[in-house]
Amino acid sequence: MRSNLRWCSDGFEFTCWNGDIVRGAFIIDAHDREIIAWRAVVNAGVSGSDIRDLMLEAVERRFGTYRAPAVIEMLSDNGSPYIAKDTQVFARQLGLKPCFTPVQSPQSNGISEAFVKTLKRDYVQVTPLPDARTALGLIGAWIEDYNENHPHSGLKMRSPREFIKVQTATA
Repeated sequence: MRSNLRWCSDGFEFTCWNGDIVRGAFIIDAHDREIIAWRAVVNAGVSGSDIRDLMLEAVERRFGTYRAPAVIEMLSDNGSPYIAKDTQVFARQLGLKPCFTPVQSPQSNGISEAFVKTLKRDYVQVTPLPDARTALGLIGAWIEDYNENHPHSGLKMRSPREFIKVQTATA
């Protein structure tokens, strides 16, 4: 396996101390585990437009262009923002092939589920979050820390970016 063959996407949700609900979505590479792009909203759901923006950002970040050089599988659940016709058409225009987990089978997107668990355990639960403004100001730093420093057993205890550097050096 190698990077940019399969990306996974899922959502996360947590509640701040004042009752604000933060919901977000992300795209993670199934091979190197890097969070490529993410979005978060407050007291609302993640929309199809948010998912399309996320897909475009991921392609631009990885390839510096508006289209992947080869088809990348894009695995997600069957949530309405992902299965929307506009989202599927847009994904294909970017060079992404939409793939969906079986209904009521979140474990089939285990890489995404593992990231959500890590996000909640290692960041959300140990950080004072009085309100959504505070939370939104922290999510980017949490994801950067995850990408730069968080070790993964599947990556030989390297962080995603350390793993990418080693892969790039040996390629």
